[in-house]
Amino acid sequence: MTSHVVVVGGGLGGLAAAATAAARGHRVTLLDKNPWLGGKAAELRLEDPSRPRGNQGFRFDMGPTILTMPRVLRRIYAEAGRDQARELPLIRLDPQWRCFFADGTRIDLCQDVAAMARAMDAFAPGTGQGEGYRRFQQVAETLHGISEKFFFWKSVESIADTMDLRANFDPSTMRDVLALRMGRTVAKVIRGHVPDARLAQMLDHFCQYVGSSPYLAPAVLCSIGDMQASEGVWYPVGGTRAVALGLAELAAGLGADLRTGVEVDGFDIEDGAVRAVRTTAGERIACDAVISNMDAIRTYAELVGGAPGRRYARKGYEPACSGVVLYLGLSRRYEHLAHHDFVFSRDAEEEFNAIYRRGEPAADPTAYLAAPSATDPEVAPEGGEALYVLVHTPWLRPHHDWSRMLAPYRQVILDKLKRCAGMEDIEERIVVERALTPADIHARYKVLDGAIYGLASHGRWTGAFKPGNRSKAVRGLYLAGGAAHPGPGMPMVMMSGWIAADALDRDLGGRGMGEAAEQAGQRDALRPRLAAE
Repeated sequence: MTSHVVVVGGGLGGLAAAATAAARGHRVTLLDKNPWLGGKAAELRLEDPSRPRGNQGFRFDMGPTILTMPRVLRRIYAEAGRDQARELPLIRLDPQWRCFFADGTRIDLCQDVAAMARAMDAFAPGTGQGEGYRRFQQVAETLHGISEKFFFWKSVESIADTMDLRANFDPSTMRDVLALRMGRTVAKVIRGHVPDARLAQMLDHFCQYVGSSPYLAPAVLCSIGDMQASEGVWYPVGGTRAVALGLAELAAGLGADLRTGVEVDGFDIEDGAVRAVRTTAGERIACDAVISNMDAIRTYAELVGGAPGRRYARKGYEPACSGVVLYLGLSRRYEHLAHHDFVFSRDAEEEFNAIYRRGEPAADPTAYLAAPSATDPEVAPEGGEALYVLVHTPWLRPHHDWSRMLAPYRQVILDKLKRCAGMEDIEERIVVERALTPADIHARYKVLDGAIYGLASHGRWTGAFKPGNRSKAVRGLYLAGGAAHPGPGMPMVMMSGWIAADALDRDLGGRGMGEAAEQAGQRDALRPRLAAE
């Protein structure tokens, strides 16, 4: 094919789109304003000042650190006839998280549902939490299946794009509609099965993959529980950065032109169709189609403009939460930490109310920790730790001055780790550190109001819907990334890139998806391997 596709933004969604479009035979040019590719999947390296210059130092994944649903990657690689498992190896993590609660108790979230149910019964004896968890996972499995059938792997912007209720008014479709539990929230479904406040809080945090409150998010997001139980949690060898590098190498090997340091400031649109991309350097790049990996709302407002920009601004999409990230190089690792850890707030409803309703940092926040040195010794000098600490905060409000707020909130976070996670001497172990604030995130990644995860998944009825991957406002424009369907989180962002490229390929009369890619992305693609392990 001779069609020319321009991808705006080289985050994971843009790289997935570039690789898929190139694999389908399109000529691809990818433009990114930053000097690196990967967007939030960037890397930070800090030398250990206590050791001689040139030491190994600390290596941090700056953005996402939890990889689920590896079949999305498998499909993208299979599009090019490549084997993801060989070219981008992954390590399965079990336990998936270690959970620390404010009352001093702790529990590990394990992949096996039966083992997890037994652990819950031991954690809260005589209360039936284990059986409740089994029932919750049955609900999650059903919702996962419905998501696969109606929402995944296709461009969706509203329920009308996925369910033609008039044409499909049959018992099977209606059962699926009823099973969605529309009108109920994630928190309500969880507590209907697992009422223990601590264990419910643990399950609430599936919602944090999409930067949303379980008290405001629709029940369909409970499906994440089954995605994680059935497909696992994985660590890419070399960190999340290895995913970005792998996708970039895949796209480049297929002929894509990947250009960094090039910022796009608008599209040329004629007769309702995109015809070219304009850069801040004055370059005009003619094209047949554009895939924007920039925030969807900012794409419409800043690059499309006009009536479409105003229309999407009026739709009332809410930014997801932002966050403060501390990158702490520690002289000694904490042996009691797992690779992934959550240190929970004392009151889940109070915390989420502060962040998502009042728009203020929580006084007693939940902290997510990534402590990868036990899995990957190369992230830190021997015996040390490259500790990643993330605390969710509200998206940026006009009165938020993080140049002033960071120092006291850093202390709130460290005090939380001392009090609840057995890290009383953490300040003595820190030898080097950096931080990222909501203001930094807003400027660095061109996201909406510093929202790490794009758009919030709030609304009991329509909260799962985002701007569709095939633009309804501009022909030839496609959207990828956390602010486009199917939403945020590593697998969803990469799926959005695949969907955008697939929709574009179909619209341009391309070659379509091959059988190997079709099989690689199936829901049960990894079950034989997991069973063997």
